[in-house]
Parts: sequence; C-alpha cells; structure tokens
Amino acid sequence: MSASFPLPHRSGAGGRDPAPIIALPSNLVASPIVESSSGPCLTDRLLFNYQRCNRRAFLELRGDRTQKDPPSDYLRKLKQDSSDHSQSILLNYQPLHHPVYPSQDWIAGASATLALMQQGVEHINRGVLLKQNAQGLFLVSTPTLLIKQPGQSVWGDWCYVPIDIKLGKKPKLDYQIISTFHAYVLADAQGVWPETSWLALRAGKLYAVDLERQLPRMHEILQGCIQDLQKEYIPEVFIAHSRCDLCQWFSGCYSQAQAQQHLSLLPGVTPARYAHLQALKLTTVEALSVANPARLAPLPGFGEQVAEKLVHQAQAVLENRAIPRTSPHSYQPFPLLPADLPSADIELYFDIEAAPDKNLVYLHGVLVVDHQAKTETFHALVAEEPDQERMAWEQFLRLVLQYPEAPVYHFCPYEAQTVQRLAEEYGAPLEHIEPLLERFVDVHKCITDAVTLPIESYALKHIARWLGFNWRDLGANGAQSICWYDDWMVTGDRTYLDAILRYNEDDCRATYWIKSWLAEFAQPFWEEGE
Repeated sequence: MSASFPLPHRSGAGGRDPAPIIALPSNLVASPIVESSSGPCLTDRLLFNYQRCNRRAFLELRGDRTQKDPPSDYLRKLKQDSSDHSQSILLNYQPLHHPVYPSQDWIAGASATLALMQQGVEHINRGVLLKQNAQGLFLVSTPTLLIKQPGQSVWGDWCYVPIDIKLGKKPKLDYQIISTFHAYVLADAQGVWPETSWLALRAGKLYAVDLERQLPRMHEILQGCIQDLQKEYIPEVFIAHSRCDLCQWFSGCYSQAQAQQHLSLLPGVTPARYAHLQALKLTTVEALSVANPARLAPLPGFGEQVAEKLVHQAQAVLENRAIPRTSPHSYQPFPLLPADLPSADIELYFDIEAAPDKNLVYLHGVLVVDHQAKTETFHALVAEEPDQERMAWEQFLRLVLQYPEAPVYHFCPYEAQTVQRLAEEYGAPLEHIEPLLERFVDVHKCITDAVTLPIESYALKHIARWLGFNWRDLGANGAQSICWYDDWMVTGDRTYLDAILRYNEDDCRATYWIKSWLAEFAQPFWEEGE
C-alpha cells in the first residue's frame, strides 16, 4: 500500500490491545547489552544491523572500534544522499519539533519526547521511545517522524503514528521490521497501537507496513537479537559480498574468513545452504570437494546443478585450477559451443557506467577490436552533463551500427537491458535495435555455464584478476565511478572524469581478456567434438 505525502489523517487506532505503559525507572537491572549511559538498551539501529548480520551487531556493541575500516567514498555518498532525501521529505511536515537531550541519553530523550506528545504537537523529528522488557532491558525506538493523528490515547483524542524515511526504492523486509518495532514501542508510550507504521521511500511515496503480518516476525528477530548479543562469544564469520562490501568491519571479517578458508568464500554457498552443509558436517573446502553431489541435490535450495557446482567449486579452489562444467543430463564435459562465443574480424566490447540514484547513464564505453588490422580502439561516449544522456546514447548507437556484423560482448545482462530501455525512452527504430541486441553476447553467462574457477565471486574483477588482468587504478569500481561522476559535476575537475574513462576502458578490456581466455580454454573440447 502506498500514499502520497503528506500522511493522511486516520480515524481510530487499530484493534490490538496496547502493551502495558511503564514508568521510567532511575535504577536499571544489569544486562550484557549496554549501549548508552542510560543503561541496558537495545536500539533500533542495533536491531537493524542484526537483521543484516548478527556478527556486525555484536561488533557494533562490543568490538574494538579502532579496527573498523574508514568509510568508503560511496558509503559517505549514501549517507549524504540519505540525509538530503530526509531533508526533502521533512519539508512536508512543518513546523518540526525536536526533543532536546544529551547524546544517547535515551531516558532524557524519551522524557523530552513524551512531553511533546503530551502537548499534542503535530510533528516530532527524531523522537525517542522506550519500552522496558521483563528482564529490565530498554528497547529504544527513534523513528524519523512521529505524526499526530485523531484517535484515543493516554493524552486525549489524539495519538501518533511513526514514519521512517529510507533512501531505498522498495519497502525491504528489514525496513518493515524496524517500522513494526517502532509501532511496538510506541504502543507503550501512548497506550494504543498505531493503525500502521509508515516508510517514506524514494520518489515521494509512503508505504503502509502491515503490522498484523510483520509483528510475529519482528518478535522472532527481536528475541534472537537479545539472545545472541547476550552470548560471550562472537558469532561465526560469514562473507556475503552483496551485504558485506560496505560494512566497516569487512576487512577484519574477511581476513578471518580467508585464514579459515571459510566456505562462505565459495560462490553459491549462501547462509541457508551453509546451514545444511553444517548439518552434514561438510564445513571445510576439503570435505566439500569429496562430497557426492547426489547426496546434496535433494537438500532444500540445492538441486542437481547447484550440488554439482558447489563440489566443483571446492575442487577448483583446493587445486587452484579451472574445471570444465558438465551437462546435468549427459554429464559430458563443457557444453559450451563455438556459436556461444562467435568470432569475427571486428569485435566490440561494451560496458556502461550509470548512476541509479539519478536514473542516468553517463558513459557508454566500447572497445573496438579489429583482428585483421590488429588494432584496439576505445571509444568513450560520455554525458559530461546529465542532460547529455541522449546525446551519448545516440553516439553509441551510431558507432555500433557502423559494424553490423560485429558481436557485442558485455558482462552480465545490464548492458543489454539498458540498451533496450534507452531505445524505448529515446525512440530508436526497432529495425536497428532488434538486430543489435541479437549480436549481444553475455560473457558472464558463457563462463559460468562453461567452467568453474577457483575464485570467491564470478564478478568481473574476481574472474579477470585470477586470469592475470589488472586494473590501472586499484580502488576503481562501479560505486567509486558514481562518486567520481558526482565529484566531476561539483568541481569540474577533469581528473575525476579521466578516472571514470580509464576504469571503464579497463572493464571493456577485462571482458575481452576473459572472452579470449575462455575461447582458448574451450578450443580442445570443441576439437574433440568435431
């Protein structure tokens, strides 16, 4: 459910009974969870981190903060974007009232917030709500906004609903759990449940969280968090690049995982699959490398192909070699065919740089490899200003249409999807786009279908670096490219733009490197099949 700003007034306050209202005691019961001078507390921030990674929550609470990585440029950008997004939304809720209290003195913050709620102010920014559990632990909720609504509460004919402002486009489950947590704690303060809890997302929409549905899940996560954080030992390391790469504890965790040769460093070993492998006592690379795939295939989330891939992955890492994939039906090696890697006198290698937050494609990079002339020419078709996106797109289209027979190699589906989207947006003729897309060859799909490599991820950098290719700028990546583009827009310093072009060219050349290696690796198998 979504609604446009501002939040509509609601009559009624929901059908659930509130949790009992508590007084704020001056003496607190001792607890292993201590996060502020107020005493034993578990904050919504800690609960959010726990959903992402129980180890991260533990480290945030008890870890040596001198061991944290400095924030990356991209993390700083996300924080600034989040702040800008919040400020833009808060303009819809004026005037704003702010409780004044010493930093992390949650009792003082809750007292100041309750005073504002009792006065019946319309909008409270960064209020503090507390709920004490049976063990004396304070649950600390700090929703971005508390909005006054008609209804019955301990103060009279008004109550409050919470809003959390998030930079994401979708109401992710972990967002919804924290929104439910806000409602759960708020019910204590005002003596009645809010009808819902809201998420203010990107693009100016409000999402109403289904509290009835999410409350049982929130209780489960909350209890797990309390229990895990009370333990004396740190949770086991588990590396998942999709959620770990921006974490400031990453370097320490990654070093430990490498030292242990932890199975989470194998592509395809998800937390759910790892739990099944643990139950079978397959917790080392060596043990997994000699496992029978038929034993793993029936497990939930595995199947025949995944089971075979994981065993091959362990073998590849253990032996540090590339292993041809086998057909799941014939078990013959290397199902990749020459037609999957078409060769031509001229080949194009294509990579895009884009800023999703701006819905902007700011660079189409194309490496033109002419095998007859023995030349390699890189073309950077760049939008130096956001309003030049169409111009860069049309330059790209003119370039690739000059080579109607050339295969267009790219890495992952994004480039093909983006070409199709831009063609629709800018009205490119179908008679040009359809034949062009038919020439696209996804090198990522080719290599993952054909071979298992001794690497931690089948991302472009992991594959190319194992094959001996190196980027000229060690810290360059897609996220850094976005930061460089922002810096270019703000400063006009062309060193940032040059860094983007250099990185993009290296991505194109890495794709060429991988394709060339794969064709050479496959050649003996193709010859056997002739």
